[in-house]
Amino acid sequence: MKSIVAVVKTSPKTVLEDIERCLKLAQVETHLPKNVPTILKINISWHFWYPACSTTPWQLDGVVSTLYKLGYKDLIPAQNRTVVINPKLGAENNHLNSVMHKHRLKFIYLYEPDVKWIYYKPKAKMLILDKIYKDGIQIPEIFIGKNAFHLPTLKTHVFTTMTGAMKNAFGGLLNDNRHWTHSVIHETLVDLLQIQKEIHPGIFCLTDGTFAGNGAGPRLMKPEIKNYIL
Repeated sequence: MKSIVAVVKTSPKTVLEDIERCLKLAQVETHLPKNVPTILKINISWHFWYPACSTTPWQLDGVVSTLYKLGYKDLIPAQNRTVVINPKLGAENNHLNSVMHKHRLKFIYLYEPDVKWIYYKPKAKMLILDKIYKDGIQIPEIFIGKNAFHLPTLKTHVFTTMTGAMKNAFGGLLNDNRHWTHSVIHETLVDLLQIQKEIHPGIFCLTDGTFAGNGAGPRLMKPEIKNYIL
């Protein structure tokens, strides 16, 4: 299936409508089947609010509102933790919890004991993950058979240069030890995309570029106002 990239100029007054227009321009209904649940892969890179750092409330609100309007039913916001941030505090400080409350959604935190991680043997030949995780690659069981909708921001990253949907999968499919892969991050992201294509019926992304992060991301950045939605 041919991929489409839509780029929409936005403003604070029109951002929700622009998100809907952007999703339709990129043909979200073609790429995400409606008969399966959809994981909303949130990106919380810091437990403080900082421009361009984490999924924005208007980004999440616009995506959820549009998906509901288009007939998607079962939306599951998911977030993992890292060794340096508190994702629950981040969800509060980045005003994502208020969006959850508005739409009556509930976060799934992938590191909590009731979330089962299983060993997964990829069908595709791995470039690096099988060498790093010699005892086997573990992924959240809840991801299998569900769509993946990524909500990253437009920012730089000290290891990957740029971030986006492929880097956003890094924080969902791999566990707390994913920093082991930083020295081979490019190969890791290719492997993760292969795994995503195997386990998700549909994959989609809406990147918030209202603020863009420049510099030593994903936290120590200079925010730039750009007002783009991708």
